[in-house]
Amino acid sequence: MDTTHHDFAALFTQLGLPDSPAEIKQFIRAHRPLPQTLNLSEAPFWNASQVAFLREQWTADDGDWALQIDQLNAALREHPATGDLEQVDCAQSANDAAGR
Repeated sequence: MDTTHHDFAALFTQLGLPDSPAEIKQFIRAHRPLPQTLNLSEAPFWNASQVAFLREQWTADDGDWALQIDQLNAALREHPATGDLEQVDCAQSANDAAGR
């Protein structure tokens, strides 16, 4: 029985994505929230080999990566926290629009 444990960063490596904590956080911020009606593997930002890997591993009964893929799926479905949102000065935006 294979008891290999993969961490979240290893999933990003396997997908051919940058895998530092900051890069993982940036990837998730850039691509969330995914609609609940969209399968993770159908997201438009994956390439063909990433799609194949996600589908194969997530649906396999003994998929080595199922836990990490589930974690990624959950992270991409979360809505951004208030602190993650860009702050906009509405008064300045109105002045800019008015040409002031």
